[in-house]
Amino acid sequence: MDSEVTLLAQSAGATLVTLMATDAWQRVRDGIAQLWRRTQPERAETVAAELATCREDVLAAVAADDQQTLDELRLQWQGLVRRLLVARPAAVEELRALLDRLDPDGSAARQITQHATASGQARVYQAGRDQHIAER
Repeated sequence: MDSEVTLLAQSAGATLVTLMATDAWQRVRDGIAQLWRRTQPERAETVAAELATCREDVLAAVAADDQQTLDELRLQWQGLVRRLLVARPAAVEELRALLDRLDPDGSAARQITQHATASGQARVYQAGRDQHIAER
């Protein structure tokens, strides 16, 4: 179940952050807050406050085209959701149902982009051998 939880948490983090910058924000906030109220009521107010703060950060990052911040926010929510699901495995189905309602076609979770940078050093794996390559 650990890989299932991890994949679901990844999807949730991406979906939540993507939808925070859309008209679906109210439904995202309400759905996530309700999920926490039912599963970890002692943390529900904190999570609701984090949602509001995160939305402000998402809107600023979108306006600035700051993909690094968006990636960090996705990872933050991925971690929060994963810890919730590990602590309360019964919440898995409830979260799936919520994500299906918020993003029925899964398009928000697919909007993740990857960025890479070169460090000047790399390893090349070819035919089972690894070679160290350094730029000069």
